[in-house]
Amino acid sequence: MKAIRFAETGGPEVLRLEDVEIAAPGAGQVRIRHEAIGVNFIDTYHRTGLYPLGLPSGLGMEAAGVVEAVGEGVTRFAVGDRAGYCSGPIGAYAEAQNVPADRAVKLPEGVSFDIAAAAMLKGMTARYLLRKTFPLQRGQVCVIHAAAGGVGQIAVQWAKHLGAGVIAVVGSDAKAEIARGLGADHTIVSTREQIAPRVREITGGEGADVVYDSVGKDTFDASLDSLKPLGMFVSFGNASGAAPPFAPGILSAKGSLFFTRPTLMHYTRTPALLQETADDLWGVMASGAVTVAAPAQYKLADAAQAHRDLEARKTTGSVVLAP
Repeated sequence: MKAIRFAETGGPEVLRLEDVEIAAPGAGQVRIRHEAIGVNFIDTYHRTGLYPLGLPSGLGMEAAGVVEAVGEGVTRFAVGDRAGYCSGPIGAYAEAQNVPADRAVKLPEGVSFDIAAAAMLKGMTARYLLRKTFPLQRGQVCVIHAAAGGVGQIAVQWAKHLGAGVIAVVGSDAKAEIARGLGADHTIVSTREQIAPRVREITGGEGADVVYDSVGKDTFDASLDSLKPLGMFVSFGNASGAAPPFAPGILSAKGSLFFTRPTLMHYTRTPALLQETADDLWGVMASGAVTVAAPAQYKLADAAQAHRDLEARKTTGSVVLAP
């Protein structure tokens, strides 16, 4: 089968389309023939070595397709089931992959493969952020960075569904228009506006209850300064580089703030938690509260270009590869 591999870390040019062998699924595994493959910012962290992998390696953690073989002991899935996964194993940039059955979820019939691959990791990320890490309550105010991105678009809609006020931070007027169309109450264009002063202005000087920050280094100070006393800084991404180290005393100096660096793996660490998270996502999508836009599509062979466009912030919403 065809798969994207890389033997050294670096830019998108290190990605190569290769012919590889795939074994029969082992005990507890299912083999999923991919119909659509999700492209996520974490993939660029693996490619560059920010999150190290043993090399040579495949890439990608998310895909949707059809179960074509099951290993010994698997009872949750049968050949022909529609299934997907979004938390590994690494190697989703391929025509098929063997996956532990307890890390896969069944896909509802009403969710297309493209939308599933576009929504699983990003949607489940939005779910744990808004429902578990800082459970948003009606009337609270949140700041969502990269609000026109894949996670951001889902998070804006879900936060409004929960009754929160949403301040969306974006990089351009076009992306601000997207965020407003999804229900954001206010937008901040970071290329020409100072984030923290605008948040203070919008909130009457008080600040936000929570900031969901996927950008990292470039927005670290602004996120801290956007919070009200006892507010929470949720740092869940590194799009501009890793957030800097800091002395804990800064949290008390700025209002007895809370800081956390969560990951999806910990919030879906058991099959039951994974399925609960997925079911909540499918539920808000089925209700119409959250709509996932059709993703930008690239061929598997064009994975390097997909990474270039993602890192240059030329994309909005989600990106998928077609095997």
